Amino acid sequence: MSLLRQVRRAMPALFVLAQVVLATARRGAAAAGPGKVPAPAVIVFGDSTADTGNNNFIQTMARGNHPPYGRDYVGGVATGRFSNGRLPADFVSEALGLPPSVPAYLDPGHTIHHLARGVSFASAGAGLDNMTAQIPSAMTLSEQIDHFRRYRARLRRAKGQAAAHHIISHAIYIFSIGASDFLQNYLVFPARGYRYTLPEYEVYLVGAAEAALRAVHGLGARAFRVVGLPPLGCLPLERAMNLPRPTGECNEVYNVVARSFNSRLRGLVARLNWELPGARLAYVDQYGLMSAMIARPWEYDFENSVQGCCGTGYVETGVLCSLDSALTCDNADKYIFFDAVHPSERAYKIIAGAILNATSTRRFP
Repeated sequence: MSLLRQVRRAMPALFVLAQVVLATARRGAAAAGPGKVPAPAVIVFGDSTADTGNNNFIQTMARGNHPPYGRDYVGGVATGRFSNGRLPADFVSEALGLPPSVPAYLDPGHTIHHLARGVSFASAGAGLDNMTAQIPSAMTLSEQIDHFRRYRARLRRAKGQAAAHHIISHAIYIFSIGASDFLQNYLVFPARGYRYTLPEYEVYLVGAAEAALRAVHGLGARAFRVVGLPPLGCLPLERAMNLPRPTGECNEVYNVVARSFNSRLRGLVARLNWELPGARLAYVDQYGLMSAMIARPWEYDFENSVQGCCGTGYVETGVLCSLDSALTCDNADKYIFFDAVHPSERAYKIIAGAILNATSTRRFP
């Protein structure tokens, strides 16, 4: 009886210990597949929200390798990231115990051994529609995937077949792309508008997203994070250009476009989870998160959600930021946006949390 009483007395503590062990196991599995293998690398495709410096090495005006970009990066270096510091993929990499920044594939300063733990193929100005990238002479998404094929071959030569297969099959793949298709292409230039209605163009883009995801899956990828569009109409530039409305209001037409596209993209992610063998795709609701940040900035310790930190905060992005660098704010951490289009480093860190916490709809036995 004495032993039985001791066991009963110990049960609450044992229960708490079991809960701690279970929670720890769940956190570890969140970044891995069903076999709970830690992610050995973060591999990124996308646009200026994910370009860690590739555009520095191609002939394009879409570059962020000049001040005030990078002023809060280690050493104050303008690496080509369109922010005052790091991007979401960098924070994701660090959170997974990998290097704190993801190198750009085209940067000759990185060997394949550096790239084996993470690599970005993203190019500022790229879109799901290859025509979008052609406007600023960025790398198309097709070209990014071609670079990924070369990367796989380089990995096999440097690491051996087994190690390369492990990296490719267990890495986390981030797709952050699509905003430029609307803001830089369809809603600005008439070429696509002559051929597609807006709903037809959304379907076309989702088809392009599907083709890209299937291609990368076919090359061995399994764990995907697919980032939805932000509230396009609430970017500082779009507020400033929303001329029919009072100054400062979001362009709700653009926001409707973003929500409609995101709904289609979310549906694609759910479907591919069932159709692609072994795939684990998770949709990241960037729209909902950024809408909350913009509507209630004080809850996230921001002070300004309508202007960028750079220049006047309304129209400057890219090279225009360097022209008005003297007007750049003192503390970018208080701003959701660093320029008139791109979030600040601290806002990107919050978005990275959503990427890390996104879960696949796929269920395994």
